[in-house]
Amino acid sequence: MDPRTPSRRSVLRSGAALAALALIEGCSSDGGAEPATGTTGTTGTAGSTAPAASPAAPGASAAGWAMPAESAPHTRTFMAWPALEEVWGDQLPGVRADIAGLARAIAGHEPVVLMARPDQADQARQQVGSTVEVLELPVDDLWARDSGPTFVTGPGGLAGVDLNFNGWGNKQTHAEDSQVARRLLEHYGTTRTRAPVTGEGGALEVDGQGTLLATESSWVNANRNPGQSRDRIEASLKELLGVSKVLWIKGVAGQDITDCHIDALARFAEPGTVVLHRPGAGAPPDVWTTASDQALEVLRSATDAEGRALRIVELTEPDPEQIQGYGKDFLATYLNYYVVNGGVIVPRFGDRAADDRAAAVIAELHPGRKVTQVSIDHIAAGGGGIHCATQQQPAAGAP
Repeated sequence: MDPRTPSRRSVLRSGAALAALALIEGCSSDGGAEPATGTTGTTGTAGSTAPAASPAAPGASAAGWAMPAESAPHTRTFMAWPALEEVWGDQLPGVRADIAGLARAIAGHEPVVLMARPDQADQARQQVGSTVEVLELPVDDLWARDSGPTFVTGPGGLAGVDLNFNGWGNKQTHAEDSQVARRLLEHYGTTRTRAPVTGEGGALEVDGQGTLLATESSWVNANRNPGQSRDRIEASLKELLGVSKVLWIKGVAGQDITDCHIDALARFAEPGTVVLHRPGAGAPPDVWTTASDQALEVLRSATDAEGRALRIVELTEPDPEQIQGYGKDFLATYLNYYVVNGGVIVPRFGDRAADDRAAAVIAELHPGRKVTQVSIDHIAAGGGGIHCATQQQPAAGAP
């Protein structure tokens, strides 16, 4: 890709401008307009509204619902077929090839359901092959982690949290993607809980034992949750996801379309162990270096919901002079890997030494799982990665 080519992360189709570059210092104001009220219930026909929230809505204080760790068993993985040339331009064929290759790699471990617009479904089937199921469901883009539901499990089986996807603060067209969570849950007859906050699945990282990692920049932000304080957002996330402690990292607002999702910065490898993205040796000081340094400072002094001090494993990015992909928004982080049944799908960027080192570290952190490296140069040029393009459905009753 020509580095001058505008990527999906820099082309704003809604007409909204990116916020000025800023490190979030922590918004604590309260009051103002509230986002959509939380609702829960098994949805019916398309366009139906779920009944009002009840005390049994998913949450630690309700009926024991919780978001499992990604390492818990999966029923399937959801992905999406990028639909719009207006977003990707002449890079759309390459992005689709990356998605097809990624879907096939995951299908070697667990079932994959690829959502695609009805008029593009046959093309998608031809590219992904017979090992991947293609579901005809309208989508705009490939970021299933953000547009799809975030699943929770509990005594009632399985439910999906609809986080009211709004195109990362109205930065990109999302007429279809804003409906993906609802439509997908309706298709499978799964209980839907509409969150009282707006956000994305890529902004959530849980250890499965009550701890959530999140960045302030992608939650305490007027482009998603105007007027909501961090405390109020935290209370909603605790109730929705069944967590008891949130570890907040500042993040970066306005620099990328996600406002610094946590899944490109810090991840739980297991309870008590956090993998942290770190800049390469000699990297110039910039907002991303500052964000990583601040995250390291927070994590070093933090304890999780069980009271454990955290073990921090630093994972260094590849040498930008050695990677194969291009583009000013290229996401060269190994943190955006995806844990599947019996395996881990890891990005490969072309810096052989860094790629091999990252694969070895991730393998050590996930013993007993096969590590598969996948090239995603076109996806990464759009500012995303493997984790961004996938959303797991945990097995009902998963811990």
